[in-house]
This record gives sequence, structure tokens and C-alpha cells, in this order.
Amino acid sequence: MALSNPPSDLDLLRLMRAGDEDAFVALYRRRQGGVYRFALQMCGSTAIAEDVTQEVFMALMQDACHFDPSRGSLAAYLYGIARNQVLRVLARDRAYVPMHDDADDAQPSATPDALIADCDVLGDLTRGETIERVRQAVLALPAHYREVVALCELQELSYAEAAAVSGCAVGTVRSRLHRARAMLIEKLRATAEVKEATTTTDSFRTARCFA
Repeated sequence: MALSNPPSDLDLLRLMRAGDEDAFVALYRRRQGGVYRFALQMCGSTAIAEDVTQEVFMALMQDACHFDPSRGSLAAYLYGIARNQVLRVLARDRAYVPMHDDADDAQPSATPDALIADCDVLGDLTRGETIERVRQAVLALPAHYREVVALCELQELSYAEAAAVSGCAVGTVRSRLHRARAMLIEKLRATAEVKEATTTTDSFRTARCFA
């Protein structure tokens, strides 16, 4: 594999299409972690995330010709394959909330100031929470809100790329992300209140023991 250093995703994909196995391995090592994390953020199961990741790269090997760089990055393309794989699992598992349209998605998108305010509040809350609590709060979101959080907040895709992955309008991504942030704020606040109440009760019980 003779390439400039470092090779781009498109360089690797081009060589992979030509039969260069080293290029595929390099591409897999570069993008496997992100695909796995996205799948895990969507389903909460390491076993499912591992299976989905393998399916994504098998699909890339078989259908690499379907990738169109004019429609977005290769990473977004891989997340789109992962999304479809995860949704098949979610549709089979009643323990998860299925993907569906929400009437509120049709409402006007939030203003930039409102989105910034949400980011600030969510940032303040998440800094005071453990990673596990945040992960559980994200997993508790309905799937179509969980998806935009995973894509935009955790995988740092642009609104346009997230819209391409989700198959919806950019305005819908903005609206869903705004609502998802509000739902996360509510869930994290509720968790914090329960934790505070539990700590207070335990302290009271301990004080009574020494009274």
C-alpha cells in the first residue's frame, strides 16, 4: 500500500476496491471504534454492537461501490449502515423503544440561542454526573432522539451528515436534538435529585444510630 502519509479514507477505499487487503485493514482500524461506539450508544449491548460492527464492514467490502462522497463522509456512510443494522435489532426487541416519527418533529426548529442554552445546561449537568449515568440517560431516550445525540453530540457529525444518516431533513435533526437535550436535562436532574435524597436519608439514618 503506497500512499501519502497519512492516507485519507477515500485513498484507502480506492485501494480497497482495487483489492488491497492492507487498505481495508487500515480503514477498519481507523473507523471500527467509532462504528462500535455508535452502535453501543444506540443499543446498550456490547454483543449487539460487536455484531453490528462486523456487519458494517462486511457490507463495506461487498458494496463499497455504493458510497458516494458527494453525499457525505465515509464515516457518515458507515454510521448509516450501522443505524440500519441497529434498527433491525430494535424492531425485534420489545425492551427498546422503536424508531418512529414524532408529531413534534414537524414543529419549527429551535432558535440558535435556545440550542446554545441547552448545551450550556446539559454541559453543567454532565460535568457533575458519572459517565455511566449519562450513558444510561442517553439509552433511556426514544430511539430517534438517542440517534441524533449519538451522531451529533457523541460522534460529532454535522447536522447535514446526521440528516443523511437518518434519512430526514436537517431541520428535523435540529428539532430532535433540541428535544433530546431537554429530555436528557430532565433525566439527569431527576437522577441527581434521587441521589441527593438517598444521600440525605442515609446521613439521617447514620446520625440516628449515633444519637
